[in-house]
Amino acid sequence: MDGRMWPGEETHVQTQTQDPTGWVALLDQEARALVAVLDVHPDARRLFDGTLDEAGYIHYLVQTYHYARWSTPMLGDAGRRLRRLGTHPWLAELLLQKADEERGHENWLLSDLKNLGVPAERVERAVKTPAVEAYTGWNFFTSRSGVPTAVLGTAYVLEYLSQTRASGAVERLIAVDAIPHIRESVTFLRSHGALDEGHVAEMNTVLRELTDPEEQAAVVLSARATRSIYPGIFREG
Repeated sequence: MDGRMWPGEETHVQTQTQDPTGWVALLDQEARALVAVLDVHPDARRLFDGTLDEAGYIHYLVQTYHYARWSTPMLGDAGRRLRRLGTHPWLAELLLQKADEERGHENWLLSDLKNLGVPAERVERAVKTPAVEAYTGWNFFTSRSGVPTAVLGTAYVLEYLSQTRASGAVERLIAVDAIPHIRESVTFLRSHGALDEGHVAEMNTVLRELTDPEEQAAVVLSARATRSIYPGIFREG
């Protein structure tokens, strides 16, 4: 370590000095920034308002599958590593609980895609976007070699996104009915919209107990990285 700060960490340090729990507000800023970016992204906006075409929706589901399938391993690696390190046993248990909660969610995506006429073999062979590669690479790094609590920054912004946009997207996709068999193809979105309700508030409370500045900075950095990477899972233009 050479003592230099990542961009934005100066804000973190100032906030931490003034209020030991104020750093959690930075996670809300990153989460809201992600939603704001997606609200003006062409395909994400169409997903949210229900007008996304079939090809765009299939692209979204396929790319989501290729990162969501790794959620349980990532969270589990982070939880077990934190347990081995002997720090924050309560956070280790939270990570392991989240790993279990995410188990099998990729099968919802495969089911939705099957209902859209896309077999699992085609999904597996699909080319992953650079954003998916970056997302999985970054989160496996933090879970296995970096600060293991950092993965909670990723979880925070994505659960905020689900909580604020998933259920509305399902309602509008069904109402517009532009995609054949759409009613049978929204299991992933519908389930995440329901399951993630209240998770953000829970995590907000839990993370306030994290007092180490280095860990706080790592969590915020992961939130910021996810905010930057995630829009790339959608088609460009």
